[in-house]
Amino acid sequence: MSACAMLALLLFAQADPMAAGMKALEAKNYDQAAAAFRQAVQADEKDYVAHFHLALSLSLLNRDAEAIPEYRKTLELKPGLYQAQLNLGILLVGAGKGAGAVSLLDAAVAQKPAEFRPNYYQAEALMLTGDAARAVPAYEKAIAANPTSAPAQLGLGQALIKLNRLADAAPHFGRAAELDPAYRNSLLELASAYEKAGEMAQAVAIYRQFPDNPGARERAGELLLEGGKTADAIPALEAAVVESPTAANRAALAAAYIRNKQLPLAIEQLKAAVAAESANMDLRMAYGRALRDARQYAPAAQQFFTVTKARPNSGEAWNELAAMLILTEAYPQALVALDKAQALTGESPGLYYFRAIVLDHTRQYEPAMEAYQKFLAMSEGKNPDEEFKARQRIRVIKKELSKR
Repeated sequence: MSACAMLALLLFAQADPMAAGMKALEAKNYDQAAAAFRQAVQADEKDYVAHFHLALSLSLLNRDAEAIPEYRKTLELKPGLYQAQLNLGILLVGAGKGAGAVSLLDAAVAQKPAEFRPNYYQAEALMLTGDAARAVPAYEKAIAANPTSAPAQLGLGQALIKLNRLADAAPHFGRAAELDPAYRNSLLELASAYEKAGEMAQAVAIYRQFPDNPGARERAGELLLEGGKTADAIPALEAAVVESPTAANRAALAAAYIRNKQLPLAIEQLKAAVAAESANMDLRMAYGRALRDARQYAPAAQQFFTVTKARPNSGEAWNELAAMLILTEAYPQALVALDKAQALTGESPGLYYFRAIVLDHTRQYEPAMEAYQKFLAMSEGKNPDEEFKARQRIRVIKKELSKR
């Protein structure tokens, strides 16, 4: 715009700010429009038309915080003005102020009950207040006015989920995704709702629709694993690890391998997971147990020892370490670990049995026999194989002691 034109517009605005504002608004010069309408408001504070158009210009500039009081002033001067009710309600919804928006949008719907925008934003306001029951018919009216609105379809689906009507909600999530691919990820929200409702098969079916989403693949695998469908879970978890080889993904895959009796593959994944998150003691416990089950006792002991250093109050870790030290015949260290475990977890048949074995192997026969006897007293038939061995060793020890 030339300097002469700008000067002419300035003079025109000073002479008739409302006309200048309307001209600037039509030309989408919203800054100029706002300035002109503000002049008009200053000239006549009771001009509701000027307040309305100032609010509109400010909202078009995304200056909602300034637009809101102007719309309020408009309605103060002109109660019941439909467009002001609607616009103010929409801005309040955008600001997350559902409670303030509901009455305005209720009034707007009352004036134009068959139009899309008042019904849709009324529903959105109601959802912000947690009133899903009222939001459902509002969304339905919005969809009746505009069946191709993806946001309305999604909103209705979300409202129905709030009412635990998952079967009714599902088609609307699907329809929203069909209408606008940008809404396809909303199906994951539906899958999560199915999970919470315990409908795992439906959740898995949705997650499988996202083969390129590592998180969805991982979750599908985890649910299949939890449901005992290990063989089905493994391909999904393997794909998740290839796409995103995080420690969590590797641990989930390792759990599936263990259930499927593929221990070497599980150990490979857990080794990589521990390397990635060396400070994760839960991973180290899982890795140690996998090594234990593979009869790799010394490496397993090293993992459990690392855990006891990081978690000295973990009776579970001391128990595992003690067992591995016994199996590797590190008996003095095993006794220390057993003492730690008993101090943390209290007496148990297993601890006494392990203690008896250590004392027996180190030829400390009297305390060994006492430990065997305490084990038998506590076990009470729950560990028949170990009880048989304990009784046999007590007989042998008594004979040995009788020779002294």
